[in-house]
Amino acid sequence: MCQLFEVSRSNYYAWKNRKPSQRKQTDAQLVEAIKESHQASGGIYGVDKILADVREQQPCSRKRVHRLMRENGIRSIRLRKYKATTNSNHKLPVAENLLNQNFKVDAPNKVWVSDITYIPTEEGWSYVATVKDLFHKGIVGWAIGSTMTRELVIQALKSAIQRHRPTAGLIHHSDRGSQYCSKEYQALLSQHHMKASMSRKGNCYDNACAETFFSTMKNELIHLRRFTTRDEVREAIFEYIEIFYNRRRRHQSLDYMTPEAV
Repeated sequence: MCQLFEVSRSNYYAWKNRKPSQRKQTDAQLVEAIKESHQASGGIYGVDKILADVREQQPCSRKRVHRLMRENGIRSIRLRKYKATTNSNHKLPVAENLLNQNFKVDAPNKVWVSDITYIPTEEGWSYVATVKDLFHKGIVGWAIGSTMTRELVIQALKSAIQRHRPTAGLIHHSDRGSQYCSKEYQALLSQHHMKASMSRKGNCYDNACAETFFSTMKNELIHLRRFTTRDEVREAIFEYIEIFYNRRRRHQSLDYMTPEAV
């Protein structure tokens, strides 16, 4: 072989026994850190989040992490397509944003926030509407159904009113979906002397305080199970909200107390 490539034996053995360069050794360490971050995230982390994890162990550039991921076939899992639950393409009246991302409240029944999410089953979609109290973070009212209609959100609001009997002046905040803008829903708010507040168009942060509950519920319940029927979903949601979330789950934002204790 040495004769074929016109290389001396001494040079060949020197090359064969040569240790990997410092850069290659560092690359190998980075690949292990990248794999660790990728696996710890369940495969959903992309370049930037992996980069943040890796930099806690040693400094490196984004370009280098991206190259090593590409060379080692490490890619993030594509998340499911977002299924919109807000239909703001309507001509119904929209309320002013009274909350303005001020999510700090000093007493219960002063600010409620509402939202809708969806859960897949083998029978089709199930939709869950909730009403959350910003003071103690608990879910004060909720409803579940097979369609995403104004009746669903009305049912959730009625359950909250019946259970907590809020006094006049409570601010009710939601997105500007047609369900919340409907005449029937707004009439229910007026009947109980609530002030309607709605997010600005295209600003997801205005109702983030309501959406965080659904994010938590999906991570702790929905993504961990596969539901066959809508009845299974109803039972699971009841247990999660009424038994676990409101009464047993400790919240970091509440100094690790539960909503019920607060």
